[in-house]
Amino acid sequence: MSLSRLSGVLRKTLIQAVPTAIGIVILNFLLLQLAPGDAADVMAGEAGAATEETMAMLRKQFGLDLPVLDQLLAYLGHLAQGSLGFSPRYNMPVADLIAQRLPGTLLLMGLSLSLALLLGIALGTVMALNAGRWPDRLISVGSLVFYSVPGFWIGLMLIVLFSVKLGWLPSGGAETIGAGLSGLDSLLDKARHMLLPAASLALFYVAIYARLTRATMLEVASQDFIRTATAKGLTPFHVATRHILRNALLPVTTLAGMHFGGILGGAVVVETVYSWPGLGRLAFEAVMRRDFNVLLGVLLLCSLLVIIVNMVVDLLQAWLDPRIEVR
Repeated sequence: MSLSRLSGVLRKTLIQAVPTAIGIVILNFLLLQLAPGDAADVMAGEAGAATEETMAMLRKQFGLDLPVLDQLLAYLGHLAQGSLGFSPRYNMPVADLIAQRLPGTLLLMGLSLSLALLLGIALGTVMALNAGRWPDRLISVGSLVFYSVPGFWIGLMLIVLFSVKLGWLPSGGAETIGAGLSGLDSLLDKARHMLLPAASLALFYVAIYARLTRATMLEVASQDFIRTATAKGLTPFHVATRHILRNALLPVTTLAGMHFGGILGGAVVVETVYSWPGLGRLAFEAVMRRDFNVLLGVLLLCSLLVIIVNMVVDLLQAWLDPRIEVR
């Protein structure tokens, strides 16, 4: 890909990203104002009781006594200064709190999306090359099952099978507490803890990518340039991988970029089921504790991650098909 095309894709994405991010911040802030209760109510409930003077003091301390517009302007002012605010519940800056949880979520999502794409494309290719035969029918039935079953149920069943019955994998957490592992042993231990959550997130999307890859490959295989490539004497493997599969990857990569936000949403459930220390679990805790500064920070970061992933998808598509023009 030429440097001019690369800069064109980046410029187009950045122009769209800035107003999108601002709109997301304002919309999220206003929607959260509709939620009943606030951090002062939750803290008073946990304490058992609180006087009106104490509640007023807490709301003033957290800035919750200001009108909604003033709170929004104050929050935008903090963002302009590079600050995500302060968490009264965790008694630390939101940026530091998110920085602690972000690596875990990125690792989990990266592994989940990689598994979904690799397995989905591989299974879809097998289905397309054996269309109408038993491998195609068998994989199609399996894909339909994983597409229909809720993700949290898959997670629970994986725990029952691989943790409770077989005892092969841990049922939760990010590492073995108190084991004192280091080096390769620590890496393998974290990989074992990550496998079940990643599989729970990935299986739903494996089904989607497998069926999409199959349908797109069969459509591309019927086009004239494939018959031309076959007539030139190219091997079936070369035709399938360099011509059919490469063109079939365009809609798959587009859908993967769109699904990144869905995987982020699914991480809330999966991280809660597996007690995984990530952004999804942090967002759930922030909702329950009405810690809206933390929740706004998580939502903003997730929005930026989705924008970055879509930019990467644009670059990947421009590489897969040079005919795609940047407008």
